[in-house]
Parts: sequence; C-alpha cells; structure tokens
Amino acid sequence: MIWFGPAGNSDSFYEEGYKRSFDMPVWLKNMGLNAYEYQCNKGVNLKDETAQIIGQNCKEHNIKLSIHAPYYINLASTDQKKREKSINYILDTLRIARIMQADRIVVHPGYVSGISRQIAIELALDTLLETIRQADEKDYLSSVTICPEVLGKNNQLGTLEEVIVLCSLDERLIPCLDFAHIHALTQGGMKTIDDFKQVFSFVEKHLGRERTRKIHIHFSRVEYGKSGEKKHWTYNDIEYGPDFNPLAQAIIELGLEPVIICESRGTMAEDALTLKNIYEEESKKYTGDY
Repeated sequence: MIWFGPAGNSDSFYEEGYKRSFDMPVWLKNMGLNAYEYQCNKGVNLKDETAQIIGQNCKEHNIKLSIHAPYYINLASTDQKKREKSINYILDTLRIARIMQADRIVVHPGYVSGISRQIAIELALDTLLETIRQADEKDYLSSVTICPEVLGKNNQLGTLEEVIVLCSLDERLIPCLDFAHIHALTQGGMKTIDDFKQVFSFVEKHLGRERTRKIHIHFSRVEYGKSGEKKHWTYNDIEYGPDFNPLAQAIIELGLEPVIICESRGTMAEDALTLKNIYEEESKKYTGDY
C-alpha cells in the first residue's frame, strides 16, 4: 500500500468555497488521494475538538494522516531554553496527533549556528533523547512516530547522514526523506533511478529494511542556489527538478510502501494526484500490465 496526499490545503480547496480543514478528507477522497499532512508549522493552534473531527473524518474516508510540527523547533540550539521549547513543541504536536489519530509527525531538526556540525548533532541527539523520554512518560509514542526531516539548506541541521544519526537513537524513529531538499543539497543530484536507489540503500544499511519500507517522503520541484533550497515550485514548473518518474521506479523496484506527501506551491493536492498517476503508470510498465 502506498499513500499519496498534500502538505496542507491546495488553493483550489479554498477557491471552491471550503474554509475548514475538517472538510479536506472527503475532498481528498473524491480526488482519488489517500493521505493528508496537516500543517502545524506556526504552532499547534487548533482546538482539541477540531483535531478530533479531522481525525474522525480521515478515518471515515480512509485518509492516512500525519502532522508537520512547528518550524520553530531547533534541537541543536546552544540556548537551553530554546531546546526546552523545542521539546515542548514536539510534545504538543504528539499530543494533538493522538487526538487527531495521526500516526506520524514530521520534525525539522534545526540549525547550525556558531558551532560545528559535530557539536550541533550532539546537542540534537541529547535534545531528541530527552524528547523521547518525556514522550514515553505520556505514552505518546505507542501510536505516533517521530519523523526527523532531511532539510535543504547548508546552514540547517538535517543532511541525510545527520537524519540517519538522529533516527539511530531509537528504532521507533523513521526518516522523512524530502527529495526536493536532497536535490537542493546535492545541487541537482537526484536525476536517475540509481540516484534515488542509493538514498534508500543508505537508509536500509543504517536503519534496516522495515523502516526503509515504510519511509516518509516529501516531494516537490525545487529551485536552489549555492546555499541550498530557495523555493518550492509546482510539478508543472518543469525547469526545476527533480522528476518523480525515477523515484517511482525506485520505489517499485525496491518494493517500498511509503507515505508520499506533495509540497508543491499552491497545487499540492493536484500534484499529489499527478504523482500517484505517474506511479501507477510506472507500475504497469514494471509488471507489463498495460
């Protein structure tokens, strides 16, 4: 089983007159999608009752639900109070995920500022370990998985290698592979099926087959510069990469069952459907079932 859906709500959702995210599950089902990543980028600001309705509607319409935690998180801050706030942001997201019946939250690891990357990763490991300890006290991780995300800028903590180190801390952690970010960090390096397969092979080598099989994926086209990611674009903006076809081919050949969340600008649901259609076409080619 593979899940396709958007990060947040497409412009067209609002243009059609909808205003509340609890209408998204049926809207997505009618489009032919089966996943949704609710955005708490600016904080966990929704009411418990609203979260419960979103979760119930997702369950009713068979939409796999995840949540993006606040952008304010910095596991590697040299300021202890900021690290403590980061822990609380994650715990708040886990709490609302339990209410919403989401089974994954995506977390930005943070930034490297004024310290070496080695010190940054050590700080992040300590902060994440304390987060897990407190989450276990509240029994949050029995039903929700934390997914540290590969980030796209050179000054951010969150290269593929760094995310693997973070996920090595606890077998319940699953990476979020943002292939736009990986493409930006590698200056356009995600082009062929082998480029994508090498990423998955690296994850499997260090984290094992099961976590690789059920990996969390973010995808969009991306503009980048020397410092990494600059801007996400739509899938129709073909002057930017990466293309989804080789990623779909890699997923099929490796027998993976990821959640694939599209982060296109404004057309995330429409482009998620495009990705799903590409995947299905590639599957037909692979099996010869035309």
